[in-house]
Amino acid sequence: MDKSDLKQILSPMSYYVTQENGTEPPFQNEFDKHFEKGLYVDIVSGEPLFTSMEKYNSGCGWPAFTKPINEDVLTCKTDNGHGMKRIEVRSGGADSHLGHVFEDGPKEHGGLRYCINSAALRFISVDKLEEEGYGNYKNLF
Repeated sequence: MDKSDLKQILSPMSYYVTQENGTEPPFQNEFDKHFEKGLYVDIVSGEPLFTSMEKYNSGCGWPAFTKPINEDVLTCKTDNGHGMKRIEVRSGGADSHLGHVFEDGPKEHGGLRYCINSAALRFISVDKLEEEGYGNYKNLF
């Protein structure tokens, strides 16, 4: 899908985050305090990225996860923007900017914190997985 089509489909914030490498405001986003059981998918492609089973409250103001569903669904690259050295996280399929990964996550779960913009995600609750075409992910819950 080209950028002009995405601009028509996505909200302005989702477009800004996923296509222009933006960041939504902390603590003012849909999934920071959202802990319902379900699947988080790339808002652009629908590719499954994270489950609620790996989500935790890191206090950073954005949704935080300890790991993706599978390492292959993400690509990571060095980001030296804004005077910081960080690791950017992008979706593997659509190459959407998702957020960043840091090494200050819960040690008992591997030590990583995937800090992801809500605007880059769509949530599918466990009871809607079958209906939305993600029934094969029910076993993760």
